[in-house]
Amino acid sequence: MKFNLPHYLTIVFFLLIATRSFSQGSIDLNKMIYMDSTYTETTAENYKYIRIVEGYYQNRTSYVFKDYYKSKALKMIGTSTEKDYLSKEGQFVHYYENGKKKSAVHYVKGREDGKEYNWYENGNLKSELEYFKNKKGKIHFKVNNYWNNQNEQKVTSGNGDYEITNDDNEESGKIKNGLPDGIWKGKNIKANYTFTENYENGEFVSGISIDSLNIEHPYKVVHEKPSPKNGIETFYRYIAREMFIPIEARNKVFGKIYMTFVVDREGNLIEPKIVKGIGYGLDESAISVIKGAKKWKPGLERGIPTRVRYSLPITIVK
Repeated sequence: MKFNLPHYLTIVFFLLIATRSFSQGSIDLNKMIYMDSTYTETTAENYKYIRIVEGYYQNRTSYVFKDYYKSKALKMIGTSTEKDYLSKEGQFVHYYENGKKKSAVHYVKGREDGKEYNWYENGNLKSELEYFKNKKGKIHFKVNNYWNNQNEQKVTSGNGDYEITNDDNEESGKIKNGLPDGIWKGKNIKANYTFTENYENGEFVSGISIDSLNIEHPYKVVHEKPSPKNGIETFYRYIAREMFIPIEARNKVFGKIYMTFVVDREGNLIEPKIVKGIGYGLDESAISVIKGAKKWKPGLERGIPTRVRYSLPITIVK
């Protein structure tokens, strides 16, 4: 006789197994979160992944985050200095659903540090990357070694031909001393555009993308963040002016609200969500403020407007 657990019992059973298998403390101290494909918190009916934060209900200096596929296979494990969002610190390891390692990289204060290793789904080594700060203090990486999916080494000691292939992008070009060199070409699969870029001495010089309507978009910056049309300081002043403090919270409730919203391709601020709130009507007030905000300059990816999720902390002070 075949026996099927109800959906909610399946999830609870999974939580018990997962936390008992990996946690060193009581499962009552852990928190389980349903997440969609964008890693935004969602419901039990619409989730794609499950996140367990170990020790969530304790005061700690760090928290272990574990993400699972729907199949209950481990997807990611790492340590965060915050419990309500990922502030990466230390080693992070990602896994394919078949249980084999996908990547391993170390973080310091939320930034990649040192070497990163990547593997194919069959377990073969894919690449060895190394992160460093450039002259402007920005984090970049160089390619030390790379093997294609036929297990042929195409980059050796920082020189050769490199390909990047994932769910979103395909691109390829020459690597010299670990850095991109000359003409690189590729396409964005989801957004349906192609691009050609020029690099000199490892530095991006310029690029041209061609969208699905065959319109060219020249650009000098690969990824340009969305921004308020009148500057971020003006936006902060708008938040301070329009943020309504309910009577029951005035001079009594203080702290920081963590929220996110999406800046769409037209610059509209949409889908505001509270990641961590402080209650007393202040969370709802923050959402209302974002809904009433004016349009921003949209984010650009290779010169083409794109949706970008933006994180915003709002501090309520005395």
